[in-house]
Amino acid sequence: MDLDTVRTFVAVADAGRFQEAAAELAVTQQAVSKRIAALEHGLGVRLFTRTPRGAELTIDGQAFLPHARELLRVAERAAASVRTGRRALRVDIIASRGAASGLMRAFHHAHPDVELDVLMLFDIETAVAAIRAGEIDASFRAVAAPGRPLPEDIESVRVLDEPLQLLTGPAHALAGARSVPLAELAGHRIWMPGIVPGTEWAAYYEDLVAEFGLTIEATGPNFGSDALLDTVADTPALATFMGEHTRLVWPAGHGLRRIPVTDPTPVYPHSLLWHRDNPHPALATLRAYLATAAAAPGAAGTWSPDWVRPY
Repeated sequence: MDLDTVRTFVAVADAGRFQEAAAELAVTQQAVSKRIAALEHGLGVRLFTRTPRGAELTIDGQAFLPHARELLRVAERAAASVRTGRRALRVDIIASRGAASGLMRAFHHAHPDVELDVLMLFDIETAVAAIRAGEIDASFRAVAAPGRPLPEDIESVRVLDEPLQLLTGPAHALAGARSVPLAELAGHRIWMPGIVPGTEWAAYYEDLVAEFGLTIEATGPNFGSDALLDTVADTPALATFMGEHTRLVWPAGHGLRRIPVTDPTPVYPHSLLWHRDNPHPALATLRAYLATAAAAPGAAGTWSPDWVRPY
């Protein structure tokens, strides 16, 4: 149903005259007559009776009027939902317990007036496709993995370098250390069953292994973080890497240790991606917030792969 004809019908019903409705709509009286005729033809009923006093609603016109008003209200709400500045800012944070989630929670606290939709997409190709299609406004990613440059219409800025920590059980050989140099981890078994081949984080850990001679095992099914913590707590020979900003809770009896890694500190680079033509004003607010909320990336004494984009 053509909304212009519905809008014209409501205008005539309110004004009571075709001429006055035409003036209100800034069209000719002939255009109003054609629209009403087209609407009546589509509905198969007469909506108005012309009288010396103007245009009066028929019984069918009276029945249709409240529905016509509702159609126009629904159309306005639909347009408002995607009008720049009035719809929610849609951001992909990859996972609910990671650093990006913490950044967005802090942003929401600092800007409670900005309405947010938070999504969790798995891989960078899906996220980039969603940005280009207008399905999301931004995504947190490590960019760009080797051989996968970003499309020219996608912008990115590095917003946070997250230090990796070693997570061990209480009986691990390094459990009592206040910190551990990265080189000393060579020869220790680091278990990370969540590494998925072809992902950004897989490329990151492949470079970390190659650079420092580490042993990272991704064998076995991934039953999630709770099962990983249980295994690390009960197995003295195993440890795992965990981002400093990853929020996890484990039973007190596990006795798990989070140990800073130094000399250098491996950092996982988080960048914000968005489409260069995205006009959403809250996106600019988010970018400005991220520019000041987190420590500047690229600090001395840290390591990240060569393919990571500069700051």
